[in-house]
Amino acid sequence: MRITSKGQVTIPQDIREKAGLLPNTEVEFRMVKGRVILTALGKPRSRGKAAVDGLRGSLKHLNRTTDELMALTRGED
Repeated sequence: MRITSKGQVTIPQDIREKAGLLPNTEVEFRMVKGRVILTALGKPRSRGKAAVDGLRGSLKHLNRTTDELMALTRGED
């Protein structure tokens, strides 16, 4: 495995799975007795939660209540 010119490295999939490192997981690097330690910070968000968080508030410009928006998705007048 090599570090790229930008300082990037790919963590092998089996290690990511064992460590619970999902995409967008915040991590920190520390030096301990001459070794680099990678630690996940907090609980990683699932893909679904990340998608929902990204959409949260995206329909505010419609100036409608949740009930009104749900009625529109159901085809109610």
